[in-house]
Amino acid sequence: MQEPEQHALSFADLGLSPAVLGALTAVGYESPSPIQQATIPVLLQGRDLIGQAQTGTGKTAAFALPLLSRLDIARREPQALILVPTRELAIQVAEACQKYGSHMPGLHVLPIYGGQSYTPQLNALRRGVHVIVATPGRVMDHLERGTLSLDTIAHVVLDEADEMLQMGFVDAIDHILGLVPAERQVVLFSATLPAPIRRIAQKHLRDPREITVKSKTATAANIRQRYWLVSGIHKLDALTRLLEVEPFDAMLVFARTKQSTVELVEKLEARGFAAAALNGDIQQSQRERTIAALKAGKVDIVVATDVAARGLDVERITHVVNYDVPYDSESYVHRIGRTGRAGRSGEAILFIAARERNMLRIIERATRQPIEPMSLPTVQDVNARRAEKFKKELSELIGGSELAPYRAVIEEFVHESGADVFDVAAALASMAKSGRALFVAKRSSEAGHEDAPGGDGTDRRAAAAHGAERKGGRARRPDAPQAMFRVEVGRRHGVQPGNIVGALAHEGDLHGSEINGIDIRDDHTLVRLPADIPEHVLTHLAGIVVRGQPLRISRAERGKPSGKPRRR
Repeated sequence: MQEPEQHALSFADLGLSPAVLGALTAVGYESPSPIQQATIPVLLQGRDLIGQAQTGTGKTAAFALPLLSRLDIARREPQALILVPTRELAIQVAEACQKYGSHMPGLHVLPIYGGQSYTPQLNALRRGVHVIVATPGRVMDHLERGTLSLDTIAHVVLDEADEMLQMGFVDAIDHILGLVPAERQVVLFSATLPAPIRRIAQKHLRDPREITVKSKTATAANIRQRYWLVSGIHKLDALTRLLEVEPFDAMLVFARTKQSTVELVEKLEARGFAAAALNGDIQQSQRERTIAALKAGKVDIVVATDVAARGLDVERITHVVNYDVPYDSESYVHRIGRTGRAGRSGEAILFIAARERNMLRIIERATRQPIEPMSLPTVQDVNARRAEKFKKELSELIGGSELAPYRAVIEEFVHESGADVFDVAAALASMAKSGRALFVAKRSSEAGHEDAPGGDGTDRRAAAAHGAERKGGRARRPDAPQAMFRVEVGRRHGVQPGNIVGALAHEGDLHGSEINGIDIRDDHTLVRLPADIPEHVLTHLAGIVVRGQPLRISRAERGKPSGKPRRR
């Protein structure tokens, strides 16, 4: 089995189609990983291939990019079948194919997996699809029903074949491969190659090229890695608290999109933090000024996209925060490599939602390093840090010549009014802070929080994700007045009660006890929720996409739903 040689190649050197190259440029991919360098030219030639690589090495792009480059979009029929072990991976791979094919007008990628209604799958198959990403069990179901034909399949990919073996899918894979045309390309990726997988390869692959990439620990040992369980609308509060408590020199915050970098900078500035954005839309001259300001200590917080941070080398960056989870472990490694430079220690913090924990495990496996949970900083921590910062500012000001005129006025005021000098100082401090409170008020939901059970931080992480960071601190009241709300997803979209509950719980921070009376109708759903849900939460929920449809939640008695879709 051959270990691929590594050369400094670009994606343009590999022979991919112009449309695929355009999509890669748009998402900021610049250079192929070792597995991509080795496999893409082979697959573009139409050869069968056995690739041995761990999750997180970039293997999805390794098979998806050449596959998409060889599709005939004019033929609205299934041309590629990608078999994966789980529904989560089916969704992930389908989204990746859609992203890499974003410059291919008319491309249709369909994920097929168990636990989902057949109706949307059948409708999509009738309309015509080019790429099917599926679990073997659901493919077998469609074959038995006669709702899927494999007669036009030209490319088959078996992703994580050893996982499919452990789940008992080998017979199904054997049967499926026996039904596809004889003249087809078969690609097999697996972390290990046990005997049953070898037998599948010997039976169905023709003179395959074998390539292996050994996983290497790519993260520096001097970077401490932590994660914070937090999601949706609570991430801004989490970042704010982190900035107030965590001692840092300079911080690089990664967001997923260009727009997100700008919006996050605006929100940080509104909260009193000096921050700057780096993204692909920023002119080179402005980029250079921002980096110079970061190096000089004039800016301490930079919010960037992956592509904008490439090549960024600033020694004073002590912290990297993954505000949005990266698409793959390779991106994660590149991101956190911006800290811990020149032998210094660094801190990497990952914000992750409960439903994204699979990516946490993938990153840990790929880097071979544990990512430890991070405890929620308490109100006392924040206030102690604010007091320390305030005293430092006072120390720097006292003794300056510019204070002399103020001192004379203060002495005169104290003499005339008889006010306590400490009260006067406090009043002046309040004036200087424009009336903003020096300390954070302790919320009822955080009472006793620091003494909560679970010394490993479990309860604190749960509080961060499910209550302590609630916008505005609204406590859960299952017995509070409720109102009827309407969401624009219904039976014909294949929605299940669990989909509605999951979206509301994860994105709206609602507890199950607060979600009642779900009535799923043909084109919409009615659900009883607390009547006092803040409008900003409803605005956020309005755009969450479930079963391909934005929720567009509205109060049933008030009518018009609104909101732009946000993919979940």
